[in-house]
Amino acid sequence: MSLLYIGSLVLQAVLIIHCIKTGRNQIWIWVLALLSYAGILAYLVAELLPELLGSRATRRTVKGVKQALDPQADLRRFESEARVGGNVASQQRYADELLRQGRASDAIGVYQAALKGLYEHDPDLMLGLARAQFATGAAGDARTTLDALVRHNPQFRSAEGHLLYARALEAEGDARRALEEYQALAGYYPGAEAAVRYSELLQSQQRREEARKVLNDLMDHAKVAPPHYRRNQEDWLKRATQLIAGL
Repeated sequence: MSLLYIGSLVLQAVLIIHCIKTGRNQIWIWVLALLSYAGILAYLVAELLPELLGSRATRRTVKGVKQALDPQADLRRFESEARVGGNVASQQRYADELLRQGRASDAIGVYQAALKGLYEHDPDLMLGLARAQFATGAAGDARTTLDALVRHNPQFRSAEGHLLYARALEAEGDARRALEEYQALAGYYPGAEAAVRYSELLQSQQRREEARKVLNDLMDHAKVAPPHYRRNQEDWLKRATQLIAGL
């Protein structure tokens, strides 16, 4: 028997099993059994391809490929929308994309332009501005922006904003206040970054036992956390493991 014929039999069997297990219309069993590669192609196009294209994982993959082929595509689109529409939402998308692409200085100007009128104290825009300021090395400006954010939006809560505030204090050399913020963060921050940064600052202050405890608590949590947590936090958990080894 030729390899093409054997390949057809294998694929037909696999897809027939798939059809039965997923409860699809049983007419596909006959199509797959009788039409060889034509049946295989029909099943893939009619049943599997729409399902595949509709999945979030596939959409993320497609988006990743598009960004790899043309990394400036989203930036050009958001810039055009911001210029033509001029509304705050389009300006924010443009500023966010500038920041994502490492153009923090440009992002600052766009955020500041959007922080006018009714949106003068918008918390999301102010947080974006603080992130851009920190990215340019202006930790003091970022902290000042975050202080203003909290003053004008006392009910606003953001773990990312809280982490940024702690990092800004640390960058300014205010280790005492930074440690207080990191300690508060370590108890509720959804990822591993806050605990790792907290332990690093503790270690720099010669508080090695406290640093070890923070890291051990983090690793104990990671052991019982869902698999997706460990996948998403892989880099920070590796960093924690390295820090533990050095303590």
